[in-house]
Amino acid sequence: MGLIFRDVNDLAGKLSRLSHVRFEAVIMKNMAQIYNRGKADGGTPVDTGELRLSLGHSGDTVGYTKSYAPHVEYGHRTVNGGYVQGQRFLQRNVKQQEPIYRQDLIDQLKKL
Repeated sequence: MGLIFRDVNDLAGKLSRLSHVRFEAVIMKNMAQIYNRGKADGGTPVDTGELRLSLGHSGDTVGYTKSYAPHVEYGHRTVNGGYVQGQRFLQRNVKQQEPIYRQDLIDQLKKL
């Protein structure tokens, strides 16, 4: 699962071309915030706690290692033919981060 922030890819590209170090710092900061929000209460659905424990952060990557994470995010069919609606917990987290990421890019571009 990859992250795509709408309306900021041009900003990200400009900053990366002008200052790769600053761009990397923005990425690291924003990934850390997504990770921290996922670890906080309400950031990741909790039944047994395994899904939240599987959340990891390494540089520019944040993700879940449990194989059932996409089923909780997007929904899934049940054995009886029913459907369990996805909780969209990661999507909410990313949407919350979008304006922060955009502003961080703008702020760094102003400093150049």
